Amino acid sequence: MNKSLILSVTAFFLVAIQTFGQSSPRKVENFDFDWKFTKVEIADRGPGRGGMPPQGGFPGEGMTRGAQTTVLLPSESGFEAFDFDDSAWQDVQLPHDWNIKDKFDLRSSGSAASLPDGIGWYRKSFTVPANKKGKNLEIIFDGIFQRSDVYINGHHLGTHPYGYSAVYYDLTPYLDYDGENVVAVRSSTQGGRPRWYGGGGIYRHVKLVWTEAMHVDVYGTYVTTPEVSADAAKVHVEVTLVNPEGAAAKLSHKIYDASGKVVASAEGCDLSITKPRLWDVDDPYMYKLQTTVKVGRKVVDVYETPFGVRTFEFTSDNGFILNGRRVQLKGVAIHQDAGSLGVAVPDRSYERRLEIFKEFGVNAIRMAHNQPSAELLDMCDRMGFIVIDEALDKWKSGYYAQIFDEWWQKDLEDMILRDRNHPSIVLWSIGNEVQEAWNTDDEGVERAKMLQDFVHGIEPTRPVNMACQNNHQAKIAGVVDVTGYNYLEARMISEHEIYPERKVLVTEMLPYWSGEEGNIRAYTPINPWSRIADQKFVAGGFIWSGVDYLGEATPPSKGWPNGLFDICMFEKPRAAYHRAVWNDEPMVRVAVRDDEWEPDFGRDLWQWPGLREDWTLDESKRGRMVEIWTITNCDEVELYSGENLMGRRKTSDFTNNTIVWHVPYNPGKITAKGYIDGEYVADFSIYTTEKKAGIVDLEIDRSELKADGQDLSHIAVVLYDRNGRQIKVDERLVSVSVEGEGRLLAVDNGDLVVKTESFDRNEVMTQYGKALVIVQAGRKQGNLKVNITVDGLGTSTVEIPVR
Repeated sequence: MNKSLILSVTAFFLVAIQTFGQSSPRKVENFDFDWKFTKVEIADRGPGRGGMPPQGGFPGEGMTRGAQTTVLLPSESGFEAFDFDDSAWQDVQLPHDWNIKDKFDLRSSGSAASLPDGIGWYRKSFTVPANKKGKNLEIIFDGIFQRSDVYINGHHLGTHPYGYSAVYYDLTPYLDYDGENVVAVRSSTQGGRPRWYGGGGIYRHVKLVWTEAMHVDVYGTYVTTPEVSADAAKVHVEVTLVNPEGAAAKLSHKIYDASGKVVASAEGCDLSITKPRLWDVDDPYMYKLQTTVKVGRKVVDVYETPFGVRTFEFTSDNGFILNGRRVQLKGVAIHQDAGSLGVAVPDRSYERRLEIFKEFGVNAIRMAHNQPSAELLDMCDRMGFIVIDEALDKWKSGYYAQIFDEWWQKDLEDMILRDRNHPSIVLWSIGNEVQEAWNTDDEGVERAKMLQDFVHGIEPTRPVNMACQNNHQAKIAGVVDVTGYNYLEARMISEHEIYPERKVLVTEMLPYWSGEEGNIRAYTPINPWSRIADQKFVAGGFIWSGVDYLGEATPPSKGWPNGLFDICMFEKPRAAYHRAVWNDEPMVRVAVRDDEWEPDFGRDLWQWPGLREDWTLDESKRGRMVEIWTITNCDEVELYSGENLMGRRKTSDFTNNTIVWHVPYNPGKITAKGYIDGEYVADFSIYTTEKKAGIVDLEIDRSELKADGQDLSHIAVVLYDRNGRQIKVDERLVSVSVEGEGRLLAVDNGDLVVKTESFDRNEVMTQYGKALVIVQAGRKQGNLKVNITVDGLGTSTVEIPVR
């Protein structure tokens, strides 16, 4: 197949094409619905086919379901599948994670959230309309976890071992235009998994893309803005065409602003936008470029690309500069999963997460430790987040070691080609805490150079980053363009005197404790952010982790419990510190120090002193001294116990923006009032509640849903006492049923301790008086009725229109 690189304009498209100017021969179809699925064990390898298959190919593996046996046999044309009967298979829609509904087994790895390994098969049938004959058809899987094999009509299209990069295949040669076509996908979690929960199956969106024979290649566009000023922005474009006949092609281009107005057009590779509106964290303005491909007078492709215009640089003395001004990266590192949803995260779940982050003060996200979904990056573009796009965790150690030599170039290239047009991305990360960083020889240095040179060769406009761990060799940290320090603020500051030319940031920060140089476990009670906030040469920092996640756990916990938010995205009391220092809005919070409050305390370094926003202590504590923290960005705080003033103190006299008080416990109310320049600007209270809940409140983030089969409503179930005070000491069972146009997707409570058989449930106990119900819209218009029963408190019904 002839592919040609043509200087022109366009970009990334894994969204439904919406043209401003003209209709397109290119058609993108959602392929998420109406799949069949079964989770199987290897049951029949066929005659004479004993033993395990080689890595990357699975000839002779079979599966048995009832009396029906299926065997995959090698043939000259690839692989052929015979005698499938999928009528008894489960009906599923994508994204789908078959592992998340398995039963917890504490004998399984804590890295996998105590969920077992397995193999899953998917099948979907479709027909090709008569008017599609002669067209080109590609299928794009944004993520299959992992070790995937894809088939069309019995033909083996390919194997892809890595679970985090997109997989796409040309279906055209194998289509049956007169009958039914069947796509089959196999995924396996056997043979090594990451340190965190990776899920299983087709866990991201799938699309079919119909084009003419000549068309813009998958991820075949590259938009840069080499010159930007207040007066004009030069836009430079490269396009890779699939051109099997070698025909002469003519390309033309238009750039549209957000209102749909054409602001530039050309037939060459360079365009200019007059007085461009710059993409920024506070104003994430996006343009759209439309590229038209013609052969003679016939339009053969119209391809649209969202992009942004901005300038940025990392400096060795002034940190990160965006559009000419210093922006401190207030970041969180996140994994992909969303608690009981597993890694099959609907778009709305991600959007809700980003909305919460934005309000909290986050402006940067590190995608740890893998390429995220395409839709998540679209949202970061649209909502104004700076992104570190990370390809790999380890190199030649851990689960990637067995495929590193064969696949590292392909996986890096896939990430860069898919993501290179996102204005939110400012760093390509080539690795995290790699074992080679400890080597005293030059193996790690040479490998880092190899990966960085490869990235620069494909996409030179962004610097390369690597996250370095404790006791790493300084020489490997100096290879990459921007050095990331994990939990090593003291070493970073010290090494700045030795290597003043290095550009640096903290790629992982502890949420509370600090280490000292040479002693990462010093447990100094000074928040790492306060140590780097005033260091102008530091670009910023990323908290590990922003959100609790599944995996990397010590059973009976099934996850990592040390985030600022739990897996329901409920904000924890500990998050008050970063809310205070990352926001200008005056605030004060009150919490009681209680180290027994959080039983799932996690690993030592990532812990936080136990805090509870509640004044309902055991009666035996009446009259005993209690430590109270007021966390604030105000100059001063007054504290009241009931109506009694306990004092007024300056925030600057304490560390961590936290004023510490000692107050005898007497039931009632504790109130903090914050002052700036002597003016009363904020307050916060905690109360003694009754011991029994009396009121159920439902907090709904979406009261109307789109009838697209994907949209979500998150319903927080919150318990109050009869006086209307949120109660955190009386946990109740919450049961859910749904009727109408939609389904119950998950129930959760933020608790990571294994207490139930599985996530496959319609009920959950509240935790600290809260639970979360997630429902998903159907594909027909109507109403979705959600019935929520709280033990002892009756049933509440929510009716949500689906339009």
